Amino acid sequence: MSPTLAPRSASRMGRLALAALALVYLSGCGLFGKEEDPTRNWSEQRLYQAGKSALEGGDYEKAIDFYQKLETRYPFGPFAQQAQLESSFAYYKTSEPASAVAAADRFIKLNPQHPNVDYAYYMKGLAQFDQGRGFIDRISPMDPSQRDPGSALASFEDFQELVQRYPNSRYAKDARQRMLYLRNNLARYELHVANYYMRRGAFVAAANRAKYVIENYDEAPAVPEALAVMAKAYKVMGLNDLSAVALRVLILNFPDDPRIAEVESLQLE
Repeated sequence: MSPTLAPRSASRMGRLALAALALVYLSGCGLFGKEEDPTRNWSEQRLYQAGKSALEGGDYEKAIDFYQKLETRYPFGPFAQQAQLESSFAYYKTSEPASAVAAADRFIKLNPQHPNVDYAYYMKGLAQFDQGRGFIDRISPMDPSQRDPGSALASFEDFQELVQRYPNSRYAKDARQRMLYLRNNLARYELHVANYYMRRGAFVAAANRAKYVIENYDEAPAVPEALAVMAKAYKVMGLNDLSAVALRVLILNFPDDPRIAEVESLQLE
């Protein structure tokens, strides 16, 4: 091996290493490429129009990006309010209910007298209405009454606030229909719990849950079964007078209900 080969090779490698370090340094200084934001000098109106176009075109993530930039750069401008409101809808469409609710809440707090504040209440209810319905629910639908009722309760309350504050709102009719649906599901949820307690032998808890359904969801489809659960639970506990009252209410209001015979034929050991 030539005695001069190794030093020349080592020198070449050293120069390459220095060049690589220089590249890293220069790229860190921004000389190699941090892309400049093309919207950097856009006006508030241009940002809003871009967000609105993206929203109408179904590109909700891009709309959110434009609206966020608008709110950050022009928080007190005339288009910021509308951007907040439309952001809530965009988040809803991208299945981000928590962000949708947060955007609507922010709008309500900052603009309580705005003529479109009813829409913010509606979006809050709508986002909560669909919360918890993910991919698994779409491919294998679950009975909505068996889900955690937290979101359903929040949605019901948001819709209720809308119809109470703005009974003539264009969104009030749909809100009322959704409230009815939610109310029935909440009643069925309580009934699921009551039946669970019955299976576990927790008859006091079962009777109380069934009673809650009757007292709070008196016109829900779950009421006749709730009356039957009450009658059974009281009968098992030996509270025959209470059982008879529940059964009598069931017979008077739902004379053809098949659970009447179940209660009457219940044999105690």
